[in-house]
Amino acid sequence: MSPSRPRRNLPPLIALRAFEAVGTSGSIRAAAEALSVSPTVVSRHLANLEQRLSARLVEPKGRSVALTDAGARFHAEIAKAFDLIDQATEKLTRPRKAPLRLWCSPGIAVMRLLPRLPELEARLPDFSIHFHPTLAAPDWKRGEADAEIFYAPTERPARDGIVEAELARPRVMPVASPSLVGRLHRRADEIELLYEAPWVHELSGDEWRSFMHTAGLKIDARAEQRLEGGVRLWHAHLAIGAAELGQGVALANEFLVEEQLASGRLVEIGQTDVRLGTYGLALPSGAGEAASSQALRDWLGEALRPTSRHVQKTHESFAN
Repeated sequence: MSPSRPRRNLPPLIALRAFEAVGTSGSIRAAAEALSVSPTVVSRHLANLEQRLSARLVEPKGRSVALTDAGARFHAEIAKAFDLIDQATEKLTRPRKAPLRLWCSPGIAVMRLLPRLPELEARLPDFSIHFHPTLAAPDWKRGEADAEIFYAPTERPARDGIVEAELARPRVMPVASPSLVGRLHRRADEIELLYEAPWVHELSGDEWRSFMHTAGLKIDARAEQRLEGGVRLWHAHLAIGAAELGQGVALANEFLVEEQLASGRLVEIGQTDVRLGTYGLALPSGAGEAASSQALRDWLGEALRPTSRHVQKTHESFAN
């Protein structure tokens, strides 16, 4: 048999609670309001506590009270205990939500998905959404992500334990500000404008080179100069922002510039139908059948559906 624990020398908890409230608020009346009792009840608890401890804890101060030196020391210690009780109660009673760690390429995250996050939260009320825009790939073995929304310019090799599904294959187009088009005295539908305007890059000139090749456009000395020059902005939304500012022509997929094209802040240069990559959803094997995964897929399907008239008309024109 284990030895019995010594009996604790604890004053009545209700009296301690009243004293803690008085010490925190500096007023018997305020403490009474906080505890939903009368000032008389608080005063009685204080008197009982002082008698139990054989110590003076409070003293009159004008129309209120103040802690004595002994009372201040005692209050500082018991306040810590009440804080611990409060924290333990919160941990026990607050709703427990499982995290849904969602990694996503920055461009689509900022331009398309971030405004729609409340919709995902509403669909998954039992989950806490952890949204992580990044160019890096998660370490699945370490459990860094529960789902990944990626953009792959080429087909990726299969990964052990990971299932990938295509979400959309958007059209990629050169875009520029109307002011830039006006300065060059060209119409936006003239592809020749590409050879006269500066190009804005994300990581390198590789995407521009792929676009020119796929669109059947010649890469002459002017194009080579633009492929080698220009600033590298690293993220799609920064390149699009530079194009809006009139700094050059940027390559963007239709999901990232839908709003800017609809509002006229950007215009498409030329008329091409080039698709260089795919948005996909990666999930751990076995997670695809979960209700949360289906809700995520439904949300992504709606988020990546064309909504502006510009994009819808473009889809229709290429379909005909």
